[in-house]
Amino acid sequence: MKYSELHRLLCKNHCYATGKTRAGHPLWYSPITGKHFTTSHHEKMEVAKGTLQSIKKLAGIN
Repeated sequence: MKYSELHRLLCKNHCYATGKTRAGHPLWYSPITGKHFTTSHHEKMEVAKGTLQSIKKLAGIN
């Protein structure tokens, strides 16, 4: 899965980018879990398997 696909998935699950950054990475918020998490600006890059699982867990997506 590419970061652009991940961002679409996050938006479909009511997560949103806060407009802020943490260490140069966009900061996202999940109303499902109440947690903030970062992704990457590199839209065309593949998301590493462990990173993808971690982001999905923080976002509350199965």
